[in-house]
Amino acid sequence: MHYNNFSERRLSMLMDFYELTMSNGYFSNGMKDNIVYFDLFFRKNPDGAGFSIVAGLEQVIQYIKQLKFTEEDIDYLRRKKIFSEEFLLYLKNFKFTGDIYAIPEGTPVFPNEPLVTVRAKAIDAQIIETMMLLTINHQSLIATKANRIVRAAKGKPIMEFGARRSQGYDGAIYGARAAYIGGVIGTATTLADEAFGVPALGTMAHSWVQMFENEYEAFKVYAENYPDDCTLLIDTYNVIKSGIPNAIKVAKEILEPMGKRLKGVRIDSGDIAYLSKRCRRMLNEAGLHDCAIVASSGLDEFIISDLLDQGAKVDSFGVGERLITAKSDPVFGCVYKLVAVEKDGHIIPKIKISENEEKVITPGYKKVWRLYDKKGHNPIADVLTLADEVIDSSKPYTIFDEIHTWKKKRLTRFYAKNLQVPVFIKGECVYESPSLNEIRAYCKDQVAHLWSEIKRFTNPHKYYVDLSQDLWDCKQELISQHSYE
Repeated sequence: MHYNNFSERRLSMLMDFYELTMSNGYFSNGMKDNIVYFDLFFRKNPDGAGFSIVAGLEQVIQYIKQLKFTEEDIDYLRRKKIFSEEFLLYLKNFKFTGDIYAIPEGTPVFPNEPLVTVRAKAIDAQIIETMMLLTINHQSLIATKANRIVRAAKGKPIMEFGARRSQGYDGAIYGARAAYIGGVIGTATTLADEAFGVPALGTMAHSWVQMFENEYEAFKVYAENYPDDCTLLIDTYNVIKSGIPNAIKVAKEILEPMGKRLKGVRIDSGDIAYLSKRCRRMLNEAGLHDCAIVASSGLDEFIISDLLDQGAKVDSFGVGERLITAKSDPVFGCVYKLVAVEKDGHIIPKIKISENEEKVITPGYKKVWRLYDKKGHNPIADVLTLADEVIDSSKPYTIFDEIHTWKKKRLTRFYAKNLQVPVFIKGECVYESPSLNEIRAYCKDQVAHLWSEIKRFTNPHKYYVDLSQDLWDCKQELISQHSYE
């Protein structure tokens, strides 16, 4: 089975059970054809970051294309004895018929703006909730973490090494895909290469060295087998006293007589800063200036930054569990909220109000605009508007803080781009997903245009996601209306 072939995976029932009980209720009460609008968005950037990277749209598309209920699914639901036969027949013939608009994968995104907007019949919109959330939550989380680690390395390559510590095999494989979007150069997970084309990388584990009578023999046999791509793991016993001397000996006695060069050495434990400096000096003295030093072992963006600040002589990094699980902040937090319904051809905004200010949603069918300065093409702010609004960049435009409305900025030399693109229209996919390499390159370019203040790891500058005046008025009116109920 090709791992990326959703038609061979039964995922239609991967949902919260309430999606079915609610859908049955809509069906029984004559509401199945009611048109509704849902937004998928997140409330805060992980790790206190200044931005996130959206990912996972391609898998959402594949899921919706293959969404159907089998006889086995229907039989299971019938045994629950709470669903009507008419509803089960409806599910048996189900096909998604709605519209979906989304921000393309690899785009830097910010809290409270719709990453995905769904306009569909009530049941259509409801039963895709969990799968959309888990897909975009997971891949956006890993793409965001990977991008932080890549930026911390300041141009030195990052390899994703985390499969064995991931949250299950889907976490490993789709995590590798997301990490590649975020900027890693490859993965240790072979299936991610076969399924998605994420370059598979790797050499040896400590067990290889332990299998031989001595370390030199282990290195020698490996070099003889892989003379064109020989990277040796040098910390099984002692990096300075045996690992590096044996690696140098193999380079001189085995590889160089073959006309080959030792590609690299890897350090997987100990004081990486100290050991890498000592190794670099010894390699250089042996004429192996071109031999790279790879570091792994419990790394993340902060440790990598510290190593580079200490002058560590590391040429590339392998990052495992702290990347593939986003260990420091492992929940992305996307939610899926009803924002409008249609009645008699009119769109009626809906709002959810909470005692927690952060959980008060922005109502209405919306567009997401990104405003750029014309000179450097750097993003200035994002603006949410009602769907029928257009931001005219030929005229001055004033943005203002949603809470502190007196904070305003008048923009003149700017242009506006609608971030969401149509993905499904009337149930038919109208979007062709770019290749993974294209998504990765797009992500790199988009992040490069963000202001450096937004990209700080500590206390990043807040990037504003403002509301248009009409949308702000709509929100305030609904808050006022429901505050007396």
